[in-house]
Amino acid sequence: MTELDSEPGVTVVIPCRDEAEALPGVLSAIPMGYRVIVVDNGSTDGTADVARAAGATVVTEPTPGYGSAVHTGVDAARTELVAVLDGDGSLDPGELPRLVAEFGPGVDMVVGRRRAAAPGALPLHARIGNWAFAFRLRRHYGLPVHDIAAMRVARRDRLQALGHLHARSGYPLALLTGAARAGWLVLERDITYRPRTHGESKVSGSWLGTLRAARDFWSVR
Repeated sequence: MTELDSEPGVTVVIPCRDEAEALPGVLSAIPMGYRVIVVDNGSTDGTADVARAAGATVVTEPTPGYGSAVHTGVDAARTELVAVLDGDGSLDPGELPRLVAEFGPGVDMVVGRRRAAAPGALPLHARIGNWAFAFRLRRHYGLPVHDIAAMRVARRDRLQALGHLHARSGYPLALLTGAARAGWLVLERDITYRPRTHGESKVSGSWLGTLRAARDFWSVR
């Protein structure tokens, strides 16, 4: 699908694995008029049923991994712009219109720079890893970002043109490096980052999760 074939509007893609408790709050905060696709990535807690009950479109991605889920959601979208955010309640969907409003001529993607709303929202080990990879993006790729884009909005045709970038946690970094190599105009804007509303983060919630994510990040070239 090309940009000319795309429908106007915004689709919010939410990759999920076992986020049934947090998802209702996330979906209720989606801005009016935005379409929603929840990608169920192997949930065992009824995440898909919760999403359908809230009116979201649900697609299934059986291959485990954040990147696999995001790719499936982008493929299922039909609008010109696609937003991606987590389903754990740490990000505020109500801030998406501010990012969407930045799409003037030539802008390919707008990413959020997380600003903690409460102490401990982003653990120290996660902040250190995030700083290191953002520094790498600035130094080696000239991309003016300070975060690895937990919330982002991009033109769907540009995303499709990059192909399948990474199946697991390395996807956000692979997206930013791919965008830099493709010459995208990327803007960064502050967003609010809150403690997740339910459960524990699969990445930043433990040193092991962070180390696994770091391994995926370092695999990105």
